[in-house]
Amino acid sequence: MAGTEARPIQGQELIYALDIGTRSVIGMLGTVVDGRVQIRAIEKQLHPKRAMMDGQIEDIAQVAQIVRTVTDRLEETSGCKLARACVSAAGRALRTERGHTERSLPAPQPVDQQLVAQLEAAAVSEAENALHDMEDSGQRMLLVGYTVTRYSLDGYPLTSLLGHTGRVLEADVVATFLPGGVIDSLYAVMRQAGLEVASLTLEPIAALNAAIPPDLRLLNLCLVDIGAGTSDIAICRDGSVVGYTMATVAGDEITEALMREYLVDYQTAEQMKEGLSGGGSLQFTNILGLEQSCTVDEVETALTPTVELLAREIAQRVLALNGSAPSAVFLAGGGSKLPTLQEKVADALDMDLRRVAIAGGHFKNTVCSDTLTLEDPEYTTPLGIAVSAGLGLISDSCQVLLNGTPAKLFRSGSLTAMELLMMNGYTYADLLGRSGKPLVLQVDGRRTVFHGEPPIPARLRINGADAQPSFVVHAGDQVEFTPAAAGADCRLTAEELCRRLGCTAVIVDGQVPQPEQLLNSGAFVTQVGAALSPKPAPKPEPQPEPEPTPEPEPEPEPEPEPEPEPEPEPQPVPEPDRQKEQAPVPPVPPPVPACSVILNGAEITLPPKSDGAPFYVMDLLERTGIDFKNAQSPIFLRVNGTDCIFQQVLQNGDRVDIGFEQ
Repeated sequence: MAGTEARPIQGQELIYALDIGTRSVIGMLGTVVDGRVQIRAIEKQLHPKRAMMDGQIEDIAQVAQIVRTVTDRLEETSGCKLARACVSAAGRALRTERGHTERSLPAPQPVDQQLVAQLEAAAVSEAENALHDMEDSGQRMLLVGYTVTRYSLDGYPLTSLLGHTGRVLEADVVATFLPGGVIDSLYAVMRQAGLEVASLTLEPIAALNAAIPPDLRLLNLCLVDIGAGTSDIAICRDGSVVGYTMATVAGDEITEALMREYLVDYQTAEQMKEGLSGGGSLQFTNILGLEQSCTVDEVETALTPTVELLAREIAQRVLALNGSAPSAVFLAGGGSKLPTLQEKVADALDMDLRRVAIAGGHFKNTVCSDTLTLEDPEYTTPLGIAVSAGLGLISDSCQVLLNGTPAKLFRSGSLTAMELLMMNGYTYADLLGRSGKPLVLQVDGRRTVFHGEPPIPARLRINGADAQPSFVVHAGDQVEFTPAAAGADCRLTAEELCRRLGCTAVIVDGQVPQPEQLLNSGAFVTQVGAALSPKPAPKPEPQPEPEPTPEPEPEPEPEPEPEPEPEPEPQPVPEPDRQKEQAPVPPVPPPVPACSVILNGAEITLPPKSDGAPFYVMDLLERTGIDFKNAQSPIFLRVNGTDCIFQQVLQNGDRVDIGFEQ
């Protein structure tokens, strides 16, 4: 354990690609060298039981444990502590939509990165709107990636707009969406595994970036990444990607067919499936405990209907997306190793068998290794994740900078600053802060509370201007956020307490404390010479005669006449000293007066602050009764009917409304 803690933290140059698949978790470490990602280490771990279905995480704790196992092994190999990983998402509810946008400039001008970003963001927004118009299930779909399929400048198609001069700009995109629950479960796994998500892309996008380099995309090519739960499909032509789709028929269908045919459990069926590529015969034990043996040819014959079903499903998806059979098909993923699948896919697409190949031959264009063999088609997705992150292939024109660095950004229509902050690890508690702990004393038998300092307000700015959490964030915005800081706890020495109480001295828990002694909550305090410090005004000081009158002890006694008695008492002795001590009291800044406001229709009074600070809207948050720590909806802030920020200063009589946006 000590050795683990002593390891250096993962450097910025080290890429940790993590493929969390239905059947296994594969982790890779690499660095960018001469325009390619050099893979330094690979680890793979199978799930001990079915924790994922059709690419979606179901048992978060188990998947997190496997991710942690892979991470620990890679940490041992690399000698460093891995803190962040690049991941990809898949799932049975993947949706894609197309978006188009056109922008006319007042006059021809050079196209810079900002113009391209705005153009792409507008096209993505159109795709989002199209999705929401068709989506009636009520579930929240989040943008997880997009690809530009076409640029045009003044009517001429281009592969890039940067640097060109023109007036009419156009862009087409294919945007991909997944339900918010898929993303939430992925992030939950990463949190439990102790990792931060450095980047996220879609599995077919990642696989395409590894298997089909950009210079081949002029051809009409199709990549089919066959995992255990899903078969992800990407198609390119004319130099760009034209679409993504997926099928929920994949390797698990083969496993389940083996389970039914030979009465074996899931793990045994998986072992049988892996053994098909070796030829010969297979030995296994069925669920009845009987030893069984059969030839690979017999198993392949038994699997023929299921393999044909898988091939037909893939072919139908390809034809629906491409409109016709492509020029060539690359099969990737662990499922691509299945015997006879190439032939079945070629038949289903009515293609020459020589045009259906196993992916891996083009990996060397983007990845390399001095010690590892990377051509395995099962490595397509993790290699693609590493390539996408390392070579900057993840679309980021919808990027927002949060405190100077790119924010994690998954959108569903408009995005508020609060949603952006929560996507990046902040909570409502970071907006509120907390007041310092109070000091509670029993003074002369009465419970007296000395409040801690109020929290330092959070600071939220968008593009240099103060903002509130409900403000909408747009592509290219720069968001600065400083979380609220907790106020200082109340700490009083005996001397400071005397000044607060206006007395000569105090006795704490029956003892006379040193002036610099700090007091603890719960202490019993007795004032000495309290009458010598009139709180309303220091005017009575030149008249020592009436001073005994306010003392609590003489009041109940029936003899107010004896004036000589105060002279022998020890209390009058320190009188001149106390008066001298009180001389510096006036310079202490007086507290601001109490402030009365109307909060959500009810009048409340804010007690004065001892440090003279003004009252802010954030001083009212604790009085709303809202559980900000677990709030799931945006919060609105209004003063006198106008939206405001947390740091707005309150005035006496202000009407303040704080609540959830409808």
